[in-house]
Amino acid sequence: MPPEVPDNPEHVGGTPDEEATPAPPADAPEAGAGDESAAEEAGGEESTEGEPAEEEGPRRRARRERAERRAAQARAEAIEQARREAKRKLRAGSTEAPKGVPRGTIRGLKMVLAAFLTGALVVGIGLILYFTPLMSVREIEVAGIVAVTREEVLDVARVQAGTPLLQIDTGSVAERVATIRRVASTRVQRQYPSVLGIEIVERVPVVYKDYPDGPHLFDRDGVDFATGAPPSMLPFFDVENPGPTDPPSMAALQVMTALAPDVAGQISRVAAPSVSSITLTLADGRVVVWGNTDRTAEKAQKLAALLTQPGHTYDVSSPDLPTVR
Repeated sequence: MPPEVPDNPEHVGGTPDEEATPAPPADAPEAGAGDESAAEEAGGEESTEGEPAEEEGPRRRARRERAERRAAQARAEAIEQARREAKRKLRAGSTEAPKGVPRGTIRGLKMVLAAFLTGALVVGIGLILYFTPLMSVREIEVAGIVAVTREEVLDVARVQAGTPLLQIDTGSVAERVATIRRVASTRVQRQYPSVLGIEIVERVPVVYKDYPDGPHLFDRDGVDFATGAPPSMLPFFDVENPGPTDPPSMAALQVMTALAPDVAGQISRVAAPSVSSITLTLADGRVVVWGNTDRTAEKAQKLAALLTQPGHTYDVSSPDLPTVR
């Protein structure tokens, strides 16, 4: 016999919108408050889509509890394993060396450090040598002097003994030595540890010209560098205004420096009234008509051959048709 449905639906289903929950069968034992609580803890489900929830039996509950215990035990073991692994990594990290810097970075740092140390060393050595007499002038060597005296060179060089070599301005010393009239060029060098070398090249007389104060000697550059007796067989310079800025003088000197030594040794006079009328006079009176400075080297070769022939005047002004008269 079905149970009676109360007149008021609110006492059965709650609100009218909710479906009514069917009453338990008549022969079912009456559930107490404790049983309801156990049923709720056992996970009793409410009806879905109007169907009654299936009650959990003892076997299903046991299986569920065993599964829950196994899951809890597996989780505990996983947590313990994670703790052991963390402790192992912590101990290993304290003993292992930290991850190294890339090789390229280390190499670059080493190069920078080496360059810095090298620079510092060079600067330190330079300061020591510059400000201390460790490498100072103890001797001055003068080379290349013939007519110029050593005392004359040292007097104009003005280098004090004991001066650190690095404090000596070699360019200034060379300029001072070059002011000597007989000096054509000079070279000054530091010779460590304690020597200053001065090497000079003296001017060589090529011609001379008489002046009221005596003969003046001229080198190949037209420089009047000395006054005194000329060397034997030095040619007389027959020009109006001899000097490095006078075109006839420079043309005549160009001819003299182009001659072969054995021919130049025979010249006693060189005349250049103009750049195109140069003549040479030999010691034995023979005359060479040279003309201008065109094809000077070729003319010098032809003259050396012509002088082997007898004659008085040798004309090489036209090297294609040299003549002897």
